[in-house]
Amino acid sequence: MDQISRIGMDTSKHIFQLHGVNAAEEPILRRKLRRKDMIAFFERLTPTRVAIEACGASHHWARLLRSFGHDVQLIAPQLVKPYVKRGKNDAADAEALCEAMSRPTMRFVPVKTAEQQAALMMIGLRDRLIRNRTQIVNAIRGYAAEFGITAAQGIAHVAPLLVRIQADQALPKLARELFALQAIEYEQVQAKIVAIDLKLAAWQRADACSTRLVRIPGIGPIGAAMLMLKTPAPEAFRSGRQFAAWIGLTPKDHSTAGKVRLGVITRAGDEALRRVLVAGATALVRRGREGRCGWGLALWIKELLQRKAPKLVAVAVANKLARIAWKMMRTGEAYAGARAPATPCAV
Repeated sequence: MDQISRIGMDTSKHIFQLHGVNAAEEPILRRKLRRKDMIAFFERLTPTRVAIEACGASHHWARLLRSFGHDVQLIAPQLVKPYVKRGKNDAADAEALCEAMSRPTMRFVPVKTAEQQAALMMIGLRDRLIRNRTQIVNAIRGYAAEFGITAAQGIAHVAPLLVRIQADQALPKLARELFALQAIEYEQVQAKIVAIDLKLAAWQRADACSTRLVRIPGIGPIGAAMLMLKTPAPEAFRSGRQFAAWIGLTPKDHSTAGKVRLGVITRAGDEALRRVLVAGATALVRRGREGRCGWGLALWIKELLQRKAPKLVAVAVANKLARIAWKMMRTGEAYAGARAPATPCAV
């Protein structure tokens, strides 16, 4: 049989579809294998290039196949789709992967280590717990409103609300018992969030680059940790703008015939990372509107606020923060603005 030059592998829980070509770009491998058979196949195969779609368990398979000596590359699903000729099946997906990896301008996803994925679990678990807490708080507020009990918005007002509810003897006994159950659930979720925050803060303090990133205005410990965890290879981006575009903070481009037409931001890439950057930028803009912002971004934010709406300014600042963070991750520099004196920016 001809020597296989590269293989595209479509993965699932139990079935793996392989498509391989030789040096002449002729298909010489079309095979569907079960999980254990796939592992045995690659153990016997001479080292070759393998492309896998960046999806669930793809980093695990990449690490395993690399341990067998293969050169494994992960490709984002949206970059593989244009190479699917027609229809949607495992064989077509494997062939598209094999074709996509041969393109000289193809972009690949860095393979994460097991330790990096374990740290990323903290981010995912924290997001889920916060969603659960929001659901519980909204349920408590909704039920309390049915009995004429209201409270100000914010997590800080939930505990006093629960105390008021338990002290209100006018409520039916059954209602107080059900509110008590929800209070226990809320306290349990809150305790888990605190525990995860402590682990995340410890990880952030132990990472040298993350410690430098936290000095950027608008990027706190969580933002610094997420930037490091979700960007294991900042050198893969040619510029800060490309990094911001990967996060989805650059405008959509509808230009044609020499006419530049830019729209809203693309919102591509990682939603959680983009949300954290925009939230931090919004805090900076709020400080700017109140005349309390300082450091290197102060004057620039002041000038933007004179021309643009605050929400647009927040997105622009988030774009700027992403570019600054990429530069620091790429070069190992410290944030120079942290050494500058505070600048008043009343508007």
